[in-house]
Amino acid sequence: MSHHHDHADWHTDTAPGDQEGDHRDVAGAVRNYLIGFVLAAGLTAGSFWVASGTSFLYTPGVPMALAALAIGQMGVHLAFFLHITTGPDNTNNVIALAFGVLIVGIVIAGSLWIMYHLNANMMVPGNLMDMRMQPGL
Repeated sequence: MSHHHDHADWHTDTAPGDQEGDHRDVAGAVRNYLIGFVLAAGLTAGSFWVASGTSFLYTPGVPMALAALAIGQMGVHLAFFLHITTGPDNTNNVIALAFGVLIVGIVIAGSLWIMYHLNANMMVPGNLMDMRMQPGL
């Protein structure tokens, strides 16, 4: 009995970025890239709209909205363009991505920690700033 994939049912149970099955399905790949492009462009336009100071959002909520749109943008890029999915053949990609995120997080956290401590340790105490050279001393 030969192992045969029916062309109609291989894409019903896959994630958007998964290109399992027939790799000659150029139309499906182009469709996935177009969907990803439209989503990425929409999220980018939404970010500019939020940042332009719309009255639709409560002003202190703008940074959170931008962060949410940025995370959505990363998800779109990972799924549609980099094809990072939760498929069994994608484990190494997911581990490499997690490791990269870990390293970037360590670098950013360490830099912020160092800058905070440098700032705290380099501060001039208040009474030194108020001292003036008095004549005759």
